[in-house]
Amino acid sequence: MADTVKSKNGILIRLTEERWFHIIENHDDLAGYYEDVLGTVEEPDYIIEAHRGALAAVKRISKDKFLVVIYKECREDGFIITAYFTTKLNINEEVVLWRKQ
Repeated sequence: MADTVKSKNGILIRLTEERWFHIIENHDDLAGYYEDVLGTVEEPDYIIEAHRGALAAVKRISKDKFLVVIYKECREDGFIITAYFTTKLNINEEVVLWRKQ
């Protein structure tokens, strides 16, 4: 099983069953948020630079809660690395690659 969504750069990003189980094993609070993880890549509020060439799609879930999805884009496709919730989001404008209008 692998579901895909299109990133803002037009790249198909996949989330495999193995990767999803890895994510919820380490972040059990994400259980039940599978579609939200995919949706965050497809329709983020922000895309920021992450470590080692990865990207971070960020979506506000509530007033003080954000979903962050780390993913990697290659030439022809990409993949989700991890995801997590955070209540603190300190975005340096220098690393914002895309912002929802």
